[in-house]
Amino acid sequence: MTLTLERANQPDQTAVIGPSALTPPISEDYWAYRVRVADGQAILGFPKFLTIGIGFAVEVDWNTNLPYTCTAEQIYEHIQHNRGDDAITRETCLDAIRLIQAAIREDRAAEGLMP
Repeated sequence: MTLTLERANQPDQTAVIGPSALTPPISEDYWAYRVRVADGQAILGFPKFLTIGIGFAVEVDWNTNLPYTCTAEQIYEHIQHNRGDDAITRETCLDAIRLIQAAIREDRAAEGLMP
């Protein structure tokens, strides 16, 4: 499978109330970066808590993700139970995560933000 990175202009919808932050409305439609890994499944990068979280588009349990600054292996181990199809390989997921991480770092560098 050829992996393709998609980008979308997704503003951060994290709700901030005083010193508290509430999780944005995470769903398969809330993403800034997406790599499809199978029909009906993708790995997403999305704005959350002033960073970008990475997780699967379709999840068995809601809101399982880690910040893009974790290693690809750490992210995969944390989210892998949500892949939904045993045919989606670890290597495919790691490659998708790394594509998203590279795009985030590139975009943040262009914006003058820390990686």
